[in-house]
Amino acid sequence: MKIFIDSADLAQIREAFSWGIVDGITTNPSLIKKAVEKLKASGEGTSMKDYICRMLEVAGDTPVSLEVIGTTEKTMTAQGQWLYETFNHVAGNVVVKIPVNPGTTAGSSTRYDGLKSIRTLSQAGIPINTTLIFTPEQALLAAKAGATFVSPFAGRIDDHLRKVVGSTAGKESYWPREGQKDAQSGHSAEDNGIVSGVDLVAQIVDIFQVHDFDCEVLAASIRNPRQARECALAGADIATIPFEVIREMIEHPKTVEGMVAFCKDIVPEYENLLPKG
Repeated sequence: MKIFIDSADLAQIREAFSWGIVDGITTNPSLIKKAVEKLKASGEGTSMKDYICRMLEVAGDTPVSLEVIGTTEKTMTAQGQWLYETFNHVAGNVVVKIPVNPGTTAGSSTRYDGLKSIRTLSQAGIPINTTLIFTPEQALLAAKAGATFVSPFAGRIDDHLRKVVGSTAGKESYWPREGQKDAQSGHSAEDNGIVSGVDLVAQIVDIFQVHDFDCEVLAASIRNPRQARECALAGADIATIPFEVIREMIEHPKTVEGMVAFCKDIVPEYENLLPKG
């Protein structure tokens, strides 16, 4: 499974890439705004456009998702084309994020405009990351429209299911892949047959494998290391993970304990054989 870092913070991005395990970046306008303001607060002035260019350069030949903000086919398509034409020359790595359903109300007349924009942009050779996926059928439609990636929001599904059972646990807490029963009814909490965010990812993976779609499943809204692990086990092609969660993935107290014991037992004669750098 490939790992993307979900961030716009250049310091975090550079650090994560230095570990040799990051394969791309996802971001959004809010994250970019926050990162630019942080940089300005440190005394280093920059424009948002220049900042995006720097982020693309750091990513090198790995994909970077940049998001449109429109809600109609015409606006999203124009914005997607502008993002690609304006920034892809920097490193050839721009992917345009399009919401699967840009309607702002249930039954909105623009609910299919995301699919229309995906089709138009993908036919023009622009890679698309379809965002705000909450059902396998949304992923199916996005793939058929020509998306390069679909992003099921695993963590947000878990948030929703916590509310269903009345859980007060925070969003970073673990929600079981197999779901959880409501204490009063005894029935498993589910959202139209989805019992967890990882279950959503797994069902999309199954559909794509059955029908051999040329589209990658990008597990998004990852809240903790175990959820990342379970997305990998479910067959996700990619998980986009916040910096802090990526850091947590390397930790285990027994590893620290083992290193403490190892350092105490180093043989001086063996140590003298090795370079000190």
